[in-house]
Amino acid sequence: MKEKILLVDDDVEFAEIAQTWLQNAGYDVLTAEDGKAGLRRFYSSRPNLVLLDANMPEMDGYDVCHRIRDMSDTPVIMVNVNGRASDLLRGFDLGADDYMTKPVDFSELVARVAAILRRCAIEMQDEASESFHNGEVEVDWKSHQVYVRGEAVKLSPTEFKLLSCLVKNRGWIVTHEQLLQKVWGPHYIGDKSFVKLYIRYLRQKIEEDAHKPQLILTERGVGYRFAV
Repeated sequence: MKEKILLVDDDVEFAEIAQTWLQNAGYDVLTAEDGKAGLRRFYSSRPNLVLLDANMPEMDGYDVCHRIRDMSDTPVIMVNVNGRASDLLRGFDLGADDYMTKPVDFSELVARVAAILRRCAIEMQDEASESFHNGEVEVDWKSHQVYVRGEAVKLSPTEFKLLSCLVKNRGWIVTHEQLLQKVWGPHYIGDKSFVKLYIRYLRQKIEEDAHKPQLILTERGVGYRFAV
C-alpha cells in the first residue's frame, strides 16, 4: 500500500507541482483547496501525513492543524509564504512536525516527507519493543536506562530526550530546529546554543572519544545524525 499524503493548499500552481513531485516519489496524493475541505478529506481518508498551507481564506492552516491535533498525531508539515519566527513558533505550538517557507525546493520537500514518515515508522517499531540496541548503545525506553558498551550511563532527563530523538531518527539528519522543538519546545526555536551544549554533554557520556565522535555525527550548518 502506498503511503497517503493529504495536500491542503489554495495555491493551485504550487499544489499541482507538489503533487507531481510526491507522486513521482511513490506517494498517493490527495488534495484539497481550502481548510474545511482539507478537514473533510482528513476525516474520510486518514492520510499518513498532511502537507498544509498556513495562509488560506476562511479556515487557515493553523486552525486546521489545531483540529487535526485534537484527534490525531498524524504528522503535519506546514508551508507558509512568511518565514517570520512568530509564524514558525505558532505552527510548532499547534503541533506541526516541520515547517517550510515558500518558494519551496520540491526535492527538499520530498526528502522531508520521507524523513518524517520514516521517523514515524521507526517510532512505531520502537514503541512496540522495549529497547534499542546497536552493539554500542542500548536504550531501554520504559525505564529510561542507557548502557554504553555494557556499562550503565546516567543521563539527565534532557539528555535522554535528546538521545531518544536522535536514535528514533537514526541514519537521518535531525535539524537544529527539530531537536529544539522535540526536546525543549517550540519557544526555544532559533537558539542553537542549547543543542550544541547538550550534544557536547551527550558525546562526553556515550562516545569513546568525544572529540572524534562515531555515534552522534555533525552535519554542518544543518543538525546532527545518529549513526546506524
